[in-house]
Amino acid sequence: MTSITFLGAAQTVTGSKYLLDTGTAKILIDAGLFQGLKELRERNWQDLPIKASEIDAIVLTHAHLDHCGYLPRVVKQGFTGRIFCTAGTKDLCSLVLPDSGHIQEEDAANANRYNYSRHAPALPLYTEADAFRTLELFQPVGYDRPMPLPGGIELDFLSAGHLLGSAYARIKVDGKTILFGGDLGRFGRPVLPDPTMVEAADYLLVESTYGNRVHEEDDSGERLAGLIRDTAGRGGKMIIPAFAIGRVEELIYWIKRLEDEKRIPVLPVFVDSPMAVAALARYTERVRELDPELQPEAVDEVAPHGPAANEPRERRRRHAKEERDVCVFCTDRFRTIGGAQESKELTASKMPAIVISASGMATGGRVLHHLKAALPHARNTVLFAGFQAAGTRGRRLVDGETSVKIHGEMIPVHAQVEKIDSMSAHADSKEILHWLRGFKAAPKRTFLVHGEPDAMQALQAKISTELGWTTHAPAWQERVDLE
Repeated sequence: MTSITFLGAAQTVTGSKYLLDTGTAKILIDAGLFQGLKELRERNWQDLPIKASEIDAIVLTHAHLDHCGYLPRVVKQGFTGRIFCTAGTKDLCSLVLPDSGHIQEEDAANANRYNYSRHAPALPLYTEADAFRTLELFQPVGYDRPMPLPGGIELDFLSAGHLLGSAYARIKVDGKTILFGGDLGRFGRPVLPDPTMVEAADYLLVESTYGNRVHEEDDSGERLAGLIRDTAGRGGKMIIPAFAIGRVEELIYWIKRLEDEKRIPVLPVFVDSPMAVAALARYTERVRELDPELQPEAVDEVAPHGPAANEPRERRRRHAKEERDVCVFCTDRFRTIGGAQESKELTASKMPAIVISASGMATGGRVLHHLKAALPHARNTVLFAGFQAAGTRGRRLVDGETSVKIHGEMIPVHAQVEKIDSMSAHADSKEILHWLRGFKAAPKRTFLVHGEPDAMQALQAKISTELGWTTHAPAWQERVDLE
């Protein structure tokens, strides 16, 4: 009998992993890192309940670490099959996985140098070399293109609107259709297209990150504009911890729009994250996969004037493309930060500016240096624009702690700390229900995943009350047979 074992994102928002066992093939859908609380992070070191060499294939929904960050560990343990994903997901994984391996090695080296590990020697979960070996196994697949998997399984990807390349994985086996939802994007948001509506599935996995809330109404960026104006008026910096993959693009979109509409002063906007800069380039390269608002206009719709009138059509097209490549995510005073020295100079500068840096939950990366310098001063603002998992430094700041530990030092919090939920890339309860109503018939069972217990329970109640569907919130490592 076909079964699903929930190896992650089961009553938590991290570590997405689902093992589909058909009796003739074993397919792992997503292989994410556990993040946040120590008890969750320790699960990363536990072996899967199946040998990696026995997994026939891996299907990947998108490139966030809580969905892809465990892949090099699986490869290190002996997986040699193919990893199926969209082309956009492969592009972004080529950035995040080697970086993750490098961080794992750095963490182990620091633990050995300062002797704070219980293990001697401390070892990385995996290395940068493991990540590069993993990338060799990637098999990109276009949206809406059925692909055969081992064991007579058919896979196709549907756009999820959550991240460049993000997808639902629709798997057909033994007459059953199973839809692995990954993370569900939002409707009517900039940068990314709306999630694809789906009409039918026998079994459904759907995220519940924001199952107990409704995001702030879209105010056309007015709250962000007000925070920027207030910070500039105090002569301060705005520090925005942002997820390097995905969130940076929307932040810059809004700042650019507010500048163009003359609703904020034109400030220097710095992106201090090498990965975020590289991701911006990937988004620009795949601009045709983004929201129609960002699509390049046809250069021949209006007859050119002046010197351009004599320019051959193909040259005009090339020039239009070059301009778009530079400016699709550029503000008036946009600048990227390269090396560590430039980052240190920016941290030390007291010039009013907007600094966007990773990580999004303030758990590591260059943003910690900016926070360490900015938090003690009331003129500054720290703005969070995404989900903050329990146990993270970002969550503690949002919850109002008056001091936080950074690099072993307690830093007082006098800066203004704010959070904007309207930029979340995760659907809220209202949007999830809207997407579910696209089904012409209820799935036999709907599994709620990728959410904390309160959010899951709230969404479960809404689905039961408003749709009358049968739902289940699986426990970690629970196995469910699909009849």
